[in-house]
Amino acid sequence: MQDYLQSFADWITYTVLGLVRESPLGSSVNFFIYDSIKVTLMLAVIVFCVAIIRTFITPQKVKRWVAGRTEGVGNIIAAMLGIPTPFCSCSAVPLFIGFVESGVPLGITFSFLIASPLINEVAASMLFAMFGWQIALIYIVSGLIIAITAGIVIGRLHLENEVEEFVYKVKLHDLKEKSMTWNDRLIFAKNESRDITLKVLPYILIGIAIGAVIHGYAPADFLVNIAGKNNPLAVPIAVLIGIPLYSNAAGMIPIMEVLTSKGMAMGTALAFMMAVIGLSLPEMIILRKVIKLKLLIIFVGILFLAITLTGYLFNIILG
Repeated sequence: MQDYLQSFADWITYTVLGLVRESPLGSSVNFFIYDSIKVTLMLAVIVFCVAIIRTFITPQKVKRWVAGRTEGVGNIIAAMLGIPTPFCSCSAVPLFIGFVESGVPLGITFSFLIASPLINEVAASMLFAMFGWQIALIYIVSGLIIAITAGIVIGRLHLENEVEEFVYKVKLHDLKEKSMTWNDRLIFAKNESRDITLKVLPYILIGIAIGAVIHGYAPADFLVNIAGKNNPLAVPIAVLIGIPLYSNAAGMIPIMEVLTSKGMAMGTALAFMMAVIGLSLPEMIILRKVIKLKLLIIFVGILFLAITLTGYLFNIILG
């Protein structure tokens, strides 16, 4: 399949458009055409499969499963449930309120809120397809450790008074869950695949375009010096750069692919992706509506430290 896609991208780039092979512009355009088709097709298939799983794991069930759990066990369950239930930053507020209303401890709530966007199953699947199962597995395991550990730390700090008072007064009513036939699930998955793919397609194309420019024009020596394996501060620098950025996992994978091919260490690239996904500025702004500034700062600090250490660990393991 990849050979056919590459042949098609070569034909468009060098025959139809008449660009010169190995030139910066030719390499960038070729990369953009090839990765745009490959990543979009991959995303559509992955979202379809994940949507089937999501019909069995609803927000109502998640709240019931984590409610009443003790520390440790509850954090592990919450983090595990965060993997197949990818909620965007727009869902952070109602989810947070719903968990608190259901009596879920604050630390367990944060384990879920961290795991849900950070251990994105779409990102894991695409990492598997592009970099192999080892990278995907390390990404999932490290994300789980971050979510579980951060949730336990926040829980033991007893910061319930740092939640905005109105959160404890809001009463949300869950919609009744509908039983679904397999035909219903397939229709839902088809619609989800179409809607989500179209929704994130602009981010994918932007990410691929950035990757294409880096691929064709960025000097490898520059990236190696700034964020290469020999720079001891590469990981925290990458995390700091990633925090104010906003993208989803699908849009970050093509950028990661190019950065690593240009010499950036895999751990540094993964830490950069985790920062963009798990510490995005829009999500922090939205979370500020339900938690006070002190708790938000603690939350950001714990995640920053955890992601940075994970990046260093990746670099040590992967060499």
